[in-house]
Parts: sequence; C-alpha cells; structure tokens
Amino acid sequence: MYAIVEIAGQQFKVEKGRTLYTHRLEGDVNAALVFDKVLLVDNGGTVSVGAPTVSGASVKATILEHLKGEKVIVFKKKRRKGYVKKNGHRQYLTKIQIDEIAG
Repeated sequence: MYAIVEIAGQQFKVEKGRTLYTHRLEGDVNAALVFDKVLLVDNGGTVSVGAPTVSGASVKATILEHLKGEKVIVFKKKRRKGYVKKNGHRQYLTKIQIDEIAG
C-alpha cells in the first residue's frame, strides 16, 4: 500500500515504515504528525484518485530529527567584468518516518 501525499508544498510517494526528508516542519522530535492532503491511495491494486484530495484519507508520521542538508555552492561570474560572487546555502530539513496510511 502506498499513497501520494503533499507535505510542505512538495509531493511524496510514501509507504509504511519509509523515512524521508522534507522541508522543516513544526514540531518537536518524536511528535506525531497527520497529513490530510492525500492525492492518491493504492491499496493492493485498488487505486483511489482524489479531486483534488481523497476524502477520509490521511497519513500519520513521526518526526525523527531536525537537521541541515548538504552545502550548495552558488557561484556567479561575468567574464571580463571583474564580477565574482560566491555564496553557500544549507537547507533546513526534517526527517520523518511514515507510521500509517489510512484511507
């Protein structure tokens, strides 16, 4: 059984027991979360597609940790102009584990 769910503006394919990284979510470590924006549910070949969401379906998850992603280097240059700009960025992430798919 799997579902397509929208979490923090992104769509994820989730299954029970799977861990995934999302943009930073509100809540403490070991807090339970419920996501109601379920777009599709596949239950052993029976597919329910929402318009836009599946009514009565939800995904329950647990926050495992809050962390920062890998550093991304942003480098800009214009040739022959002496313009060079280097910047770095690390995205704030939340690691969650899917506990249950109801729907």
